[in-house]
Amino acid sequence: MPLTTARPAPEQPAPPDQPVSPRNQRKAHALGLTSATGLVVGSIVGTGVFTMPAVLAGAGTMGIVVLGVIAVGAMLLAVLFGQLTKRVPNSDGGLYAYSRHEFGDFAGYLVGWCYWIQSWAGNAAIVSSWVFYVDALFGFDHISGIENWGIAMVGLWVPAAVNLVGIRQMAWFQNVTVILKFLPLLFVAVVGWFFVESAHFGPFNASGGSLYSGIGIAAGVALFSFIGVEAAAMTAKRVENPRINVGRASLLGTALSAVLYVLVTAVVMGLVSHHTLVNTGSPFVNAFQSIFPHQAWAGKFIAAIAVVSGIGALNGWTLIVTETSRAIAQDDLFPRPFAWTDSKGTAWFGIVVGTALPSLLMLWRYTTTSGLTVFTYLVDLTVVTVAIPYFMSAIAQLTYLVSRRRRVQGWQLARDLSVAGTSVLFSMWVTFASGYQVVYQALVVILAGLVLFAFLNARRQRLGESSEPVDLTPDQPAPDQRADVGVGSGDGHSTVAPLVHAHSVADVPST
Repeated sequence: MPLTTARPAPEQPAPPDQPVSPRNQRKAHALGLTSATGLVVGSIVGTGVFTMPAVLAGAGTMGIVVLGVIAVGAMLLAVLFGQLTKRVPNSDGGLYAYSRHEFGDFAGYLVGWCYWIQSWAGNAAIVSSWVFYVDALFGFDHISGIENWGIAMVGLWVPAAVNLVGIRQMAWFQNVTVILKFLPLLFVAVVGWFFVESAHFGPFNASGGSLYSGIGIAAGVALFSFIGVEAAAMTAKRVENPRINVGRASLLGTALSAVLYVLVTAVVMGLVSHHTLVNTGSPFVNAFQSIFPHQAWAGKFIAAIAVVSGIGALNGWTLIVTETSRAIAQDDLFPRPFAWTDSKGTAWFGIVVGTALPSLLMLWRYTTTSGLTVFTYLVDLTVVTVAIPYFMSAIAQLTYLVSRRRRVQGWQLARDLSVAGTSVLFSMWVTFASGYQVVYQALVVILAGLVLFAFLNARRQRLGESSEPVDLTPDQPAPDQRADVGVGSGDGHSTVAPLVHAHSVADVPST
């Protein structure tokens, strides 16, 4: 990352970070390989898996194939993030840090802004789906939007409280919730095959249109379901030995989630008739009833699992939202309060704001429309805004590989070029598959973020933290376009400071 020069204290100094003891430093890096893998699985496998089979059934059995293709793309991204973390050891902020290292402050801010938006907006999408399972679990019928908003607040603020307690408690909570949801889903994926009926599988293309339209139906929910592959990279500062464990946790967590997704989707399609599947919002309830017929507890049990799964996903994503804003703020590319930390190194301000924003969004949506509508909209918005950080990370690695800074040649270079190139194409396809309307709406959100960057960059220039562009006075002649030095002011003094762009991290050739 670019080094900053010493700057004068701001007019209203931000509260300094409290000193962190060696014991608390160890706690701050409490995510080992197991916990980091659990974070990836917990971030990927949320409430989406419990509705995904019904949506994919609308496309037909081709949805299973599309899901497998998306899974391969997600695992390539996992490999990419592992390579980038090796090359950029001080990758605090993950995708944000990769882009800033390769392309500078503006690219870093753009990626950080997009990823921060998709993170807390994605939490709103998760909790809006989570509310339906809470209603089903407790038998809440015909409750008002305000009451549903109150339930959503529990889903948002309980994970926030866990994260505020500390990273070690968060890691423990994450591992427990992953186990509680992974085992029942694995049960369906394995035992369910003994109850599958081939007549239940629908046609290969059930979309009623072309093959491409069917792929589009399946791709949207599949893409959203794999968001979270970058969880370990985004929290690299909290991971032990990140140069090794980030890559391993990303690939292992994504692979486990992919196997679970494909098996579960195929089994549910074989347990529930196609007609029933495409007309239900809770396909796992029907699937459990097929395995345990005439058992009233089956529907309640799977609803409880969905609640646990959702709270676990929200727990992991609360940490990711916080770490994203903290990393950018520490580089003075985001409002400084987001970097405030307590004695345990927890960025408490980022947790509070990152939870308050989806809370307000949910209040607005629940008082104007249904939770299902906001879920659909936020899914699309999340997919587009996360595609930009994926794309920027891929071209950052591609730039490195073709710039001759890479010493390794032969098949290793070809392998890494294939990973980076495929990740570029995959990210572009994610954007294209999202549809024109949501891309347009995401662009408005991105432009709003650039307005904030204008003010932040102006402050950094005032404080001498970034180089200033060359500005000519009206009576000053234009410099020779071939000159690469500062322009004289006419009074014997230079008006331009040297443009220096240093990095605090080094490129380490990957193998």
